[in-house]
Amino acid sequence: MHCPFCQETDTKVIDSRLVADGGQVRRRRECLSCKERFTTFEIAELLMPKIIKQDGKREPFNEDKLRNGFQRALEKRPVSVEDIESAINNVKIYLQALGEREVDSRVVGEKVMDELRSLDQVAYVRFASVYRSFQDISEFQEEINRLQKKHEQIGDINS
Repeated sequence: MHCPFCQETDTKVIDSRLVADGGQVRRRRECLSCKERFTTFEIAELLMPKIIKQDGKREPFNEDKLRNGFQRALEKRPVSVEDIESAINNVKIYLQALGEREVDSRVVGEKVMDELRSLDQVAYVRFASVYRSFQDISEFQEEINRLQKKHEQIGDINS
């Protein structure tokens, strides 16, 4: 691994731990030349399906787009990086488990909303408002009411 600070190729691993429910390995490294420390993430490279956009275009799955969507929805929300990475990993595992070469973008959007609903309800409503193109405040209220109803049903089950 090249040092991002001095480009030296000689670095050592200081600490390794599993993150994202075991889907990634987080490594703390130290450059043996400049002594700077940095973090890397290691993941298995698996084939992802192509995404069929609403206009019919097909494009390769883009994890950066997925991550950006989560980060925009979760901006200024109290959710850890590990929880976000775990949710991203859950979406990827779900898409791979479908076993399809192509997946409609709506399938991805719905799975993202499922993950956001369990991470942070405010982030979920933010994402849903953009994803479902809410036109006015009544649509926000309807979504919040659905969320509250689900939350109450879960509370009834756990009681």
